[in-house]
Amino acid sequence: MSLREVLANPRLAAVLFMGLASGLPYNLTDATLQAWFKDSGLSNTTIGALSLIGLAYTAKVLWAPVMDRYSLPWLGRRRGWILLCQVLLAAVLALMAWHGPERGLVPFAVLAIAVAVLSASQDIVIDAWRTDVVTAEERGPAATAANLGYRAASWFAFSGALILADLWGWRLTYLCMAGVMLAMTLVTLAAQEPRNLAPPPASLAAAVKDPLRQLLAGEGMLWLLLALVLYKVGDAFALKLFTPFLMDVGFTKTEIGAVTKTLMLLASVTGAIIGGLWLVKLGLLRALLWFGFLQALANLGYFVVAVVGHDLTVMAVAVFVDNFVGAMGNTALVVFIMGLCDIRFSAFQYALLSAIAVLPRNLLGAPAGFLSDEIGWANFYVLTFFTALPGLVMVWWQRARIDAIDARQPSH
Repeated sequence: MSLREVLANPRLAAVLFMGLASGLPYNLTDATLQAWFKDSGLSNTTIGALSLIGLAYTAKVLWAPVMDRYSLPWLGRRRGWILLCQVLLAAVLALMAWHGPERGLVPFAVLAIAVAVLSASQDIVIDAWRTDVVTAEERGPAATAANLGYRAASWFAFSGALILADLWGWRLTYLCMAGVMLAMTLVTLAAQEPRNLAPPPASLAAAVKDPLRQLLAGEGMLWLLLALVLYKVGDAFALKLFTPFLMDVGFTKTEIGAVTKTLMLLASVTGAIIGGLWLVKLGLLRALLWFGFLQALANLGYFVVAVVGHDLTVMAVAVFVDNFVGAMGNTALVVFIMGLCDIRFSAFQYALLSAIAVLPRNLLGAPAGFLSDEIGWANFYVLTFFTALPGLVMVWWQRARIDAIDARQPSH
């Protein structure tokens, strides 16, 4: 499906622009923030430990039931929460710009945690909104549209931020990002609330127990959840300290921002589109297997970068290939998660399943920092190839259940 076709469909166009809002804050507490920490003189081990800020994206399941059960007095049950999160995100990002790590690492880290919590909360409701608003036939194109929007905003929050940091400094850069986040409220105001939104759970307890009971009642669900956890381990391990890796190899922030992240955007957009098209033809199971294997192979490109050193061409090829196949894998994973959700409990279930899927991304920063300091970047990236293989084994083992999910219509 082309971008023109996406924009011609009101639901998919809204999904695309909501993806922009969702993708902006993440790098501001991850890869972009790592560059700020690196400029402040922190070691890879310390930066790896601070990457645990991202655990908010796993912990979001703890407060997702509240956002499923209660409505705010504006814009409906989905968009009301989204708007609140976006306004608060803009405010806290502005506070980060004012403070900076130089004025105290602990309070600055607390502000970063607040951004991560608010970003994860925004994701809860945007994911639920997307699951509610699209039909079964639109899942693949919707996953592609969401990926396109997310990747474009993520690129701006990293590539644009690094270039601005070289020109203006980090404080003005984060203040600029706060302004862009505030502008994202226009997307929420323009979007439509899902028309067939299921009634909220009868109580907060029911908002937890009912979706859990429904989800876990499926045969073999625990094995499917394990497949979700393992599928992105190799990819997450390889990219968790990507910015410090490139800076250690010798690339400047401008090179990383202008070259690397521009290629990431191009590769991610192309990979998301082609991945969505291939997913329709291959089916979910074969897409997960093929895309996952290509992700594992792509990690070895960074081994070559570590060995060769400061070579823009080698780095560019490795980055493009990795992000191209990574976007394909992300598209398949989003369709997998959407297929597991019951529309009655989409906020809680999508939050739970997506938190499980990104668990490796949020836990592997500390061991990645330690291992890169201990064994070097080249050996580290060889290791990431082998950590991707167990996820493929789990997907193959659960192939019958994944095929059944792929054929299932949304539950109402």
